[in-house]
Amino acid sequence: MRGYFGIGAEGISKPMNMGALMRTAHAFGASFFYSVNADHRVRNTNWSDTSKSYKNIPYYNWDSIDEMELPKGCHLVGIELTDDAIELPEFKHPRAAAYVLGPEKGSLSPAMVEKCKHVVKIPTKFCINVSLAGALVMYDRVLSMSAYENRPIMPGGPKKDALSK
Repeated sequence: MRGYFGIGAEGISKPMNMGALMRTAHAFGASFFYSVNADHRVRNTNWSDTSKSYKNIPYYNWDSIDEMELPKGCHLVGIELTDDAIELPEFKHPRAAAYVLGPEKGSLSPAMVEKCKHVVKIPTKFCINVSLAGALVMYDRVLSMSAYENRPIMPGGPKKDALSK
């Protein structure tokens, strides 16, 4: 898979969510992780991250949106449940992207939405947990940008060995 991605959250306040999101980012091969205006309880490296992701991928902690410094050419992609957002299954992920999720009990700030090149929504009936939302976005990125074959027509599909006979 070409390109890279980072993922983070604005205003995140729960250490368990921060740890889960960071661990999942590590598992999906994120190049970096970040937070913007995070609660003081999640600003250090003592999250509930059993993979110790902070030892493997860079973590950036910005106090404000103005402090954010993304790499040149990196598109900021907001994940937010709004009427005008692009639904995730219809979204073409940029080669270089930084995904940003909102806080646990709120939305991305208007200033953050304004900074985003794209705003994407997960087609759910209501908001879901921030770490779960991040996992779905990263899974969709990997699935849509990797060299996986098309899914089989029949449920379960043939095994690779059966195709070569």
